[in-house]
Amino acid sequence: MASVMEDPTLERHFKGHKDAVTCADFNPNRKQLASGSLDKNLMIWNLAPKARAFQFVGHQDVITGVQFSPSGNLVASSSKDRTVRLWTPSMKGESTVFKAHTAAVRSVAFSHDGQRLVTASDDKSVKVWSVHRQCFIYSLNQHTNWVRCARFSPDGRIIASCGDDRTVRLWDTSTKHCINCLTDCGGSATFVDFNSSGTCIASSGADSTLKIWDLRTNKLIQHYRVHSAGINSFSFHPSNNYVISGSNDGTIKILDLLEGRLIYTLHGHKGAVITVAFSRAGDLFVSGGADSQVLLWKTNFDSRSYQDVLLQHSRRSTPDPPPHLSDIHPRGPHLHHPQPTAIQVSPAVKDTRSAEPHVIQLGQSVHGNTLLNSWPRLTPMQSAAANSHHYNGLPACHVANSRLDGWIEGGSASRAESTAENETRADRKEGKGRREEEVEMVQTHPLEVLSGHPSSVSSTLRHIVQQLDILTQTVSVLEERLTLTEDKLKECLSHQSQILKDLRASRTRRRTESEGTDESPVHST
Repeated sequence: MASVMEDPTLERHFKGHKDAVTCADFNPNRKQLASGSLDKNLMIWNLAPKARAFQFVGHQDVITGVQFSPSGNLVASSSKDRTVRLWTPSMKGESTVFKAHTAAVRSVAFSHDGQRLVTASDDKSVKVWSVHRQCFIYSLNQHTNWVRCARFSPDGRIIASCGDDRTVRLWDTSTKHCINCLTDCGGSATFVDFNSSGTCIASSGADSTLKIWDLRTNKLIQHYRVHSAGINSFSFHPSNNYVISGSNDGTIKILDLLEGRLIYTLHGHKGAVITVAFSRAGDLFVSGGADSQVLLWKTNFDSRSYQDVLLQHSRRSTPDPPPHLSDIHPRGPHLHHPQPTAIQVSPAVKDTRSAEPHVIQLGQSVHGNTLLNSWPRLTPMQSAAANSHHYNGLPACHVANSRLDGWIEGGSASRAESTAENETRADRKEGKGRREEEVEMVQTHPLEVLSGHPSSVSSTLRHIVQQLDILTQTVSVLEERLTLTEDKLKECLSHQSQILKDLRASRTRRRTESEGTDESPVHST
């Protein structure tokens, strides 16, 4: 029994979402867990047994990202409805609305001091916001396709972003310039994050790989291919010794970064695993998937040294072969491939810790503070293009949930429809296999022009993309100018208010003095 306790164990499962769970995060106070879903609802789960759960209603479309502030008194959520909301995780259910982007917002994250937010969007931009002033600060605009994820470094000096242009970009927050562009991605980059010390950065991709770079040398130091399908999310352990990842293959993988090997494969979800996250202390981690479930796991394996755990594993299963030393740059052609004898952990034990929590639904936000960075509504064509993209590139064939399938297929169908309008009559007579191949290519790389199209259509599309890039940059400049103008107006209003207060105080003082002079008694001898 002693060896079993060193394995990760399923502590609790939370059921309350009505559709696939897309994101999750722990409150730093270790008392709450937040999750977002395709059902448009944000759930706040209390980790205490038999405690009530809160359901926050406000977003008009799929929630794509969620994160607690470092203090734990705010929760930020991003959505395909183009907004970001700041929630108070309490019974009040108050939220502030940021009309953040002109297309779906894919991720949201706090800086480590809690003063700023960074968002990534399908409008190909990364934006930074002030939490205290609740306003837009600046925009980063060198991605050439949808941006999937953006994160601050622990010291706040760097922002990392990744997207469907198959790049990971590093930005200097002081100069607002792109200081490095990592182009080793074999497909769309779905997730990016820093380790807790800020010395390394990792990215995952739709090509089922997870890569880790050393920022001090700008070199790729580890490259894992342990999943059989695209990776949707991953999380560093606070010790920087482990990484967990969730994939469309329905498994959670745990990697030991010191030894460079896969140590656990967890089976708990029915269908794709869309989100995973360690708690701030690393003793717990959470996973969410297409089966609408949120699973809470106890880490266990981080409490002992790797050699001790490996020694116990060797008594019941053959672990992976020793790590490859040529992972250090320049790297060799090998990869960390999955092994048939990998340690498998299936949570077959029934959850006895708690029953399903009582859910309290909180309606629309009590007050919505809409910022000046609002946008006009897009035309129907632009709206269809902006909303057709699916979350984190999840292929429909790997997702068990029927509504998730419909959402993804609907996105590719809308793009295929616009493609079909430009096909010639001869193209329509081609076989079914060709059509399916073209639809898949459009779904993965929506801005690439298919070779089967006429050259005039290709040049027209390229011109449209160039014009949209110019428009995006122009709008970003206007945003910054509007923000500066707003600040100056606020300053002027503050000065005018102070002047009026001083004038009123002066008049009151004079009136008091004059009244005192008139009422003073006259003494006679």
